[in-house]
Amino acid sequence: MLKKRNIFLIGPMGSGKSTVGKKLAEKLGFSFFDSDNEIERISGVNIAWIFDVEGERGFRKREIKIISELVMKNNVVLATGGGSIISYEVRNFLVSNGVVIYLKVGIDTQLARTRFDKSRPLILLEESKKYAIFQRLSNERSLFYEEIFDLKICVDNKSIDTINNEIIKFLEEIQF
Repeated sequence: MLKKRNIFLIGPMGSGKSTVGKKLAEKLGFSFFDSDNEIERISGVNIAWIFDVEGERGFRKREIKIISELVMKNNVVLATGGGSIISYEVRNFLVSNGVVIYLKVGIDTQLARTRFDKSRPLILLEESKKYAIFQRLSNERSLFYEEIFDLKICVDNKSIDTINNEIIKFLEEIQF
């Protein structure tokens, strides 16, 4: 059986997974999916609503289901939710079904990129508290990101094209 040709982008919110992923999929002729967008599309409600009504646990159940379905496709670039990797199941799905690219981002860059975003339930706080939230999330999740990546790219001060060129060069090196 041929190995699946999928690319999974992991990293914290504000790392550029969706923006990088869309452009990368276009360059490769792959389909692009964003797990958060797919959850909203299938459920018919936004993520903030899911968090309010079902809590984070309910959201994570939906996320695991969506990701388990998307990894079974082929020729896909998938931008995962920043917290999806806390699930062992999700980490296993990703590692078993494609190449995992970790977009590492500094907290200052995260703050700048998410400053006006009202769609992320975990950061709907005053600006002064966001740094502490990002630091806590980084402390909780970075080991999971580090555990499963095939390629890690520090995205601070890099353009989308530069990031995608690094990914494509890596894919060529591993004869993807």
